[in-house]
Amino acid sequence: MILSVCMSPSVDVTIELDSLNVGKTNVVKSKSLSFTGKAINVAIGVARLGEAVQATGFMYSENGAMFERALEKEGVPYAFVGCEGRVRENYKIIDQRSMLTEINDVGARIGADKLVELMQVVRDRSSEANVTVISGGLPRGVETSYYREILRAVDRRSLRIADTTGAKMFAALEAGVDLVKPNREELEESLGRTLRTKEDILSACQELISRGAKTVLLSLGKDGAVITNGTNSYYCKSINVAVNSTVGAGDGMVAAAAVMLQKGADLPDILRAGVAAGTATVTTFGTTSFTKTKYEEVFSNLSVTQF
Repeated sequence: MILSVCMSPSVDVTIELDSLNVGKTNVVKSKSLSFTGKAINVAIGVARLGEAVQATGFMYSENGAMFERALEKEGVPYAFVGCEGRVRENYKIIDQRSMLTEINDVGARIGADKLVELMQVVRDRSSEANVTVISGGLPRGVETSYYREILRAVDRRSLRIADTTGAKMFAALEAGVDLVKPNREELEESLGRTLRTKEDILSACQELISRGAKTVLLSLGKDGAVITNGTNSYYCKSINVAVNSTVGAGDGMVAAAAVMLQKGADLPDILRAGVAAGTATVTTFGTTSFTKTKYEEVFSNLSVTQF
């Protein structure tokens, strides 16, 4: 079983306009709502691959039921820590010029008792999990050190995956993780330097390994991804596909990597699965996850080389 811990769920509201006119009334052409959060997307991805998964994390009283219904539809059991308030709402406004304007909410504050409660849930649930994934941001006002503490609460028999950025990622690495999955832009921002060459990339990954990661799965966007344990490094080039949305692609990568890690797969297969799931996600219209059929189709057309 894979446990996926959602630190910061969100309602993503995507609005399409003919043109965004600032300071004027705008008429909506179409509107869609997605009940997401990085670890919720991961849980759905794992379920779509046919593997057992459980979701936990923080959830909020005013609109949390919509997330629970979405997970029930996907066959994902959950045990959330209930908090007062509303899940944050992020707005993505797309106009006819294909320009994207994003407005991200900061969400509600939660009490210290809820932080303690989630750590206990993770202790209990991870004892039954082969892999525990902790990903996403943190609720407003929560110190980045919480990432370190909650990863330390994971049962020692469970493999640990972290997917977050900046100070949160460095805090996670202090606890030690079996796999960390940044993308190139996030890693550049976190380390404060540009990664242009193969040597730049491997040096950056090595820094994460020296800080506490056993393996780094680095997404290069449309260029594919790299995986390394500091000794062996591999590259997988993505295939050309029609991109409907890049939302959730990284979460798809984590879901597939978690499944492969649970199976004891080697680095090339973890990498290949991650790229297949990320690619399948961007081709799937109107959802933040992928279909197993598309995943298997892409997976069969990928190859891995040494890096």
